[in-house]
Amino acid sequence: MSVPAEPPYVEFGVQSNFSFLRGASKPEELVLAAFGLEHAGMGLADRNTVAGVVRAWSQSKTVDTGPDGKPIAFPYHPGARLVFCDGTPDVLAYPRDRNGWGNLCRLLTQANLRDESPKGAPLVHLADLLEFGDCMSLAVLPDLEADTDETLAVLQGLVGRFGKNIRLAVAPAYSGNDPLRLEQAAALAATAGMRLMATNDVLYHAAERRSLQDVLTAIRLNVPVSEAGFELHANVERHMKAPLEMARLFKHHPQAIAETVRFAGELTFSLSELKHNYPEETTEEGVDPQTELERLAWEGAARRYHGTIPEKVSELLRHELEIVAVKKYARYFLTVHDIVRFARSEKAGVLCQGRGSAANSVICYCLGITDVDPKRSEVLFDRFISVERDEPPDIDVDFEHEKRDKIIEYIYEKYSKKRTALAAAVISYRGRSALREVSKAMGLSDDIRGALAGSIWGWSSEKMGETEARAGGLDKTDPRSRHVIDLANEILGCPRHLSQHVGGFVITKDRLDEIVPIVKTAMDERKMVEWDKDDLDAVNLLKVDILALGMLSCLRRCFDMLKHHYDARDEDGRPIVSIATIPPEQPQVYDMICRADTLGVFQIESRAQMSMLPRLRPRKFYDLVIEVAIVRPGPIQGDMVHPYLRRRMELEKVEYYKPELEAILSRTLGVPLFQEQAMKIAIDIGGFSPSEADKLRRAMATFRRNGTIHLYRDRLIQAMVEKGYPEEFATRCFKQIEGFGEYGFPESHAASFALLVYASCWFKTFYPDVFCAAILNSQPMGFYAPAQLVRDARDHGVEIREADVNLSAWDCTLEQDEFDPGRILDRHAEMRGVIRTDHAVRLGFRQIKGLAEDRMEVFVARRGDGYATVRDVWLRSGLDVDEIEKLAQADAFRSIGLDRRAALWQVRALDRKAAAETMPLFDRPGVRLPDNEPATKLPVMPPGEHVIHDYRSLGLSLKAHPLSFLRDRLDGLGVTPNERLPFVPDKSRVSVAGLVLVRQRPGKGNAIFLTLEDDKGIANVIVWKRDFARLLPVIMSSKFVRVAGRLQSESGVVHIVAETIEDLTPWLSVLLEEVTQDSATAAQPARPGADAQDRRKLAPFIRRNAPVGTADAETLTRKAGSVMPKGRNFQ
Repeated sequence: MSVPAEPPYVEFGVQSNFSFLRGASKPEELVLAAFGLEHAGMGLADRNTVAGVVRAWSQSKTVDTGPDGKPIAFPYHPGARLVFCDGTPDVLAYPRDRNGWGNLCRLLTQANLRDESPKGAPLVHLADLLEFGDCMSLAVLPDLEADTDETLAVLQGLVGRFGKNIRLAVAPAYSGNDPLRLEQAAALAATAGMRLMATNDVLYHAAERRSLQDVLTAIRLNVPVSEAGFELHANVERHMKAPLEMARLFKHHPQAIAETVRFAGELTFSLSELKHNYPEETTEEGVDPQTELERLAWEGAARRYHGTIPEKVSELLRHELEIVAVKKYARYFLTVHDIVRFARSEKAGVLCQGRGSAANSVICYCLGITDVDPKRSEVLFDRFISVERDEPPDIDVDFEHEKRDKIIEYIYEKYSKKRTALAAAVISYRGRSALREVSKAMGLSDDIRGALAGSIWGWSSEKMGETEARAGGLDKTDPRSRHVIDLANEILGCPRHLSQHVGGFVITKDRLDEIVPIVKTAMDERKMVEWDKDDLDAVNLLKVDILALGMLSCLRRCFDMLKHHYDARDEDGRPIVSIATIPPEQPQVYDMICRADTLGVFQIESRAQMSMLPRLRPRKFYDLVIEVAIVRPGPIQGDMVHPYLRRRMELEKVEYYKPELEAILSRTLGVPLFQEQAMKIAIDIGGFSPSEADKLRRAMATFRRNGTIHLYRDRLIQAMVEKGYPEEFATRCFKQIEGFGEYGFPESHAASFALLVYASCWFKTFYPDVFCAAILNSQPMGFYAPAQLVRDARDHGVEIREADVNLSAWDCTLEQDEFDPGRILDRHAEMRGVIRTDHAVRLGFRQIKGLAEDRMEVFVARRGDGYATVRDVWLRSGLDVDEIEKLAQADAFRSIGLDRRAALWQVRALDRKAAAETMPLFDRPGVRLPDNEPATKLPVMPPGEHVIHDYRSLGLSLKAHPLSFLRDRLDGLGVTPNERLPFVPDKSRVSVAGLVLVRQRPGKGNAIFLTLEDDKGIANVIVWKRDFARLLPVIMSSKFVRVAGRLQSESGVVHIVAETIEDLTPWLSVLLEEVTQDSATAAQPARPGADAQDRRKLAPFIRRNAPVGTADAETLTRKAGSVMPKGRNFQ
């Protein structure tokens, strides 16, 4: 245990990396450094913000462990460094009590919300301090090189306002004249009537961070380090120093050292004083919130169970209500209930689904917040709430992503901007941004910076090394190159700025800006607080997550179309209008899931999930819960997946060792897959209290940031060994639990998501037409682009019809069609007799790139009985010529007898400015003006070029797959069509080819999964990490590849382990057949006597809408490749 050194010293002039692009150390690192140097305490004062104070406070509560294993705390004080825009010297502001904290928050809020303040750069005025400076201890840091009289006048003014509550703080400059400077500061303090206080004006915790601080400065100034000049600090001294060293520096002013301790003694405020401050949510004034909650819960239970509440549910409900009453959490549940009630009201009409630990309580099921029946999963109420802890519950609510703004507007309107704001999200440096900005700061060229950044996968935050250096052409043995990589690794995780959380709302009964500062966001109508979700959780503040989920938008559309076109009902004759009314446990749904026929559905559509399904073979709802949870980085890193699968497939015996463990893990075959199970193990076997078990859960969730999970390792393993478990088993069990730090799912989350999995699979099983139209209308979402979603629907026998000026609406729609089961591909033959579809899908105008919904709604409204000609569209639709041309490029004039080229030709004849004949007479749908344009004979557009234009305009083609034009060539090279792969023997060497649809690098990134599509089907490719350096460039840059490798087939899951990958993108140029000048001039007006002017008019049109000659192969390749899908990258 550390004992404060003599003389005692507390450092208050500390800036962390939440003084964005100024401080170079994390708040946690600064706290640990101060503790290690035996300071008597520490304060954190970032530049015009308190964004980092919670992290430092959290660390200060556990800086070490004592001999008894209990955590050791370290005195810590939250504050802010006020940097003024009016020339006032910087002031360190530390609240003495709760009122002082409220004043500091209001001061920062006022500065942040000033109209002239840029986002993230509040303009603080001296007047703000004078208004809100009460109940704070202050220390001014004057510029000792400024005019003495002016400085003295400011100091005396501050003393006149704040008296003994303000000090003069001074730091050594290490420029050779510190004795003189410190004497000057002491004289100023004495003259102004202030006490002198020492500080080192800290920017980083240790001297070795100086280089990173220089780089951060260069990034902030947008110049290379070599050009930053005097903006860089002249020395390496701005780090935490030992008290003895500070005493030596201030040896002529020992009172300045002692003053830091007196200053600390005035500060009694702790962030632990911030408490729940729930809004009132009762329907009638004066009604007790607990009474209201109990009434709503029991009424909901009766409604859910049709008047007969099961005994298990009644017992759980009574238990939960008792705990809520003791903890006074009723208002929280009522708040969430009110938001969900509004969403489902007729006024809003928004589909929503609750999730989160608390969301899957019996209370939330009865209130209608979630549809997960507690009879279908184990409810561990102590997972999120117990009488031993003083922490808010956790409820997230997902809403349709296109309608979430309605809910946000409701919250702002109901609670006012003084009582609600969004949580923050800390935008930190990841691999790509770190390399890009550090290499720029170090003066590397644009091409090297691009190569370095391009070598990083997605949002990776892993350490960088040889692979990245090689990609950028850097020599790791060169000191400068090594320095760039080292600094990029150091900056990983360093906060760049604050952004708004995707939907976490902080709602309070009283003023929110007295709890945490409120700041601007990129959207004027929205505001956010300075703390992220983990900070809010740490200080026990209510947060309700109002999240957007694309699948809910899709399901809402599914229910609407089902009602309109099918009027589907369950076995009891009740209409299927919501998730809760979908018939459960349908065997045909699970049959489809077991075949991994899940493209487009929720959660289980990725290649990793699809490869798991035939092995796990879900046959009931809880199997889906496990499926959702098991393909996550946590279970993968914790070595849970393979043991579970082996036991599921009866290839390995399940070992529990003790009945108490079997009771916890029996449903997951002895493998701890969920956080709730980890907590139960800690409580029932490790002897943890529910409160301690929750701390373990939090350590699992935040171990990357705080690294505290190891504090529980020895205790849990020892407890298991003492109870007779083998040490190897206990260690493996803890390793699996530790894996949850890599985003393991709580069972409650998995259960909520499993509901959506089943719902989306139900629609795809029985009504693939409905599912296809709905998911296309909900884009962008999911793993797959519209081209693959359309193809999958066609493979299941659904007819897809092209977008057309006379038949399409903005959204994709359903049209009556006699379903032919013979259209279902053989690999989906089991769906014959299952699919209930009797409609075709008509593509909507939303699929055509460059069109706007509001414009096309007018277009449809003016269509009347239909448009007769291109000129008729021009006269009546309200579209400009550019928009009509986009319709022609999309081949949308077929209903009036025009193919793409003919329609484009007629569009060329229109006045590009406006329709001169647009008058009330011509606006009438019944009026048809003669079109006297002479007939023109145009060359036929080749099929390959049609496909290219389809992809350019729509991102898909219904005419042909691009690779169908290359099939003979691929066959000649021995490339196996993807549809034949299931029939190839295991371990055979094969060659496959396809367009790159998806690149996925899950978990720790030890493998990349590629999804390739040819004209026959899908191929799944694995690239192992050992081959990254050799294959990554072609993987990332190619759109069409050929892969050679060894086929692996197990339980119906087929992969090709890549050995070589070849870029075939240039082959796509075959789609663009040669159009010569002869073909252009051959297209002539059909009327006799055509003159040279007609021919000159037509020839440029043909050249502009057709490729150049085959001699320019590079241009052909670029043109064809540019319109093919890039592929989607996922972690």
